[in-house]
Amino acid sequence: MELSMSTRVAGGCTVLTVGGEVDVYTAPRLRERLIDLFEQGSRRVVVDLSGVEFLDSTGLGVLVGALKRLRAASGALGLVCPHERLLKVFRITALDRVFSLYNTVEAATAATGTDNDTSA
Repeated sequence: MELSMSTRVAGGCTVLTVGGEVDVYTAPRLRERLIDLFEQGSRRVVVDLSGVEFLDSTGLGVLVGALKRLRAASGALGLVCPHERLLKVFRITALDRVFSLYNTVEAATAATGTDNDTSA
């Protein structure tokens, strides 16, 4: 399945909506898009993974890299991950303790768009 991405601004955050599969073949496109957002000045980013069917370790690595980059610039990254199949990947890798995971874009932007970034 192809990777799709779209960007909008909501609640003081840049929301990157991702759909399809994030794997070794498509993850470089996601990485490039996240770097572009950072270089354009986005420091509060929400990645909406609700349309993602598959996420492998390469995709997780891209998200970890984005989190590190944003935190180093006093920014924040929130992930919208409402589906159990993806939540399981975050739990197995213990990345559910590293990322702020949310069920909706609204919850993510409400938390990520503030200085007090907490999981909902």
